[in-house]
Amino acid sequence: MVAKFSIRSLTFRYNGQDALRDITLDILAHEITVLFGPSHSGKSTLLRCLNRLNDLIENENTEMRGQVLLDGADIYAPGVDVTDLRRRVGMVFALPIALPLTVRQNVEYGLRMRGERRPERLAALVEQSLRKAALWDDMKDRLDEPALRLSGGQQQRLCIARTLALEPEVILLDNPTSGLDPLSTAKVEASLQELKAAYSIVLVPHSVQQAARVADTAVFLLGGALVEVGPGSELFTRPSDQRTEDYITGRFG
Repeated sequence: MVAKFSIRSLTFRYNGQDALRDITLDILAHEITVLFGPSHSGKSTLLRCLNRLNDLIENENTEMRGQVLLDGADIYAPGVDVTDLRRRVGMVFALPIALPLTVRQNVEYGLRMRGERRPERLAALVEQSLRKAALWDDMKDRLDEPALRLSGGQQQRLCIARTLALEPEVILLDNPTSGLDPLSTAKVEASLQELKAAYSIVLVPHSVQQAARVADTAVFLLGGALVEVGPGSELFTRPSDQRTEDYITGRFG
C-alpha cells in the first residue's frame, strides 16, 4: 500500500508541554485512518499537523520537531505554499460551519475565492461535490435556499461538499458527527465509505464505536504517544497492547 502521509519522529509542544511525543506513522492512500484515544491524547493536534493548522495558534509558545511528508515532500520545508497545502488537505470540523449564504453559494465559496468564475465549471463542481457528499438528491431543487435552514446533518454534509469542491487529495475530519443524530451520523459514515475510493481520509471519531465501524486503519493515542496501530478489523477485536484493550472495553477514558 502507498503512504499518502509519512510522519517521522514528530513531537509537538504547547508552552513547554508535549502534545505529541515522537510519533512515527504512515497514513495510507484511499483508506479511512482513524485516530482515537481519550481526551488530551493528541488526536486533534496530530490531525492539525497534517495541514499546518497548528501554525495559526496564537498566544501560545509552540515547538515542532520531526517531519510530515505528503507524497514524500516535507510540508514544513521552507518555501511550502501553505494555502495550496490546505487545498490539497481539506479540513471538516466538529461543528458544521455553514456560511450565511445559499446552498449553491456555500459550495462555490472556495472556488470563487480561488478565482473560478466560469458558470458551467461552477455548476459542474457544485453538482459533483453535492453528489459525493450524498446531498444532491436532497438539494438539487433547493440550491438557492439559505444553507442555515438545513438540518445539522445536512449542514455537515454541505461542509464536506464545500471541501470536496476544491478537489483535495486528503480529507481531515475532526469529530464531524459529534452533534448529529444517529440517522445523520449513519449518512455521513456511508458517504465516507464511498469517498475513500477517490480520497485519503483521516478521522477523529466521536466514540470508540464509530472508530470500530469505519476504520480501515486504527491508531490509538494516549498521552501524546502512539500506543498501537493496525487494521481496524483486528485492533478492535484483538488489540496487542493492554492499554488499548482497557480503553476500548471502557476500563478508562
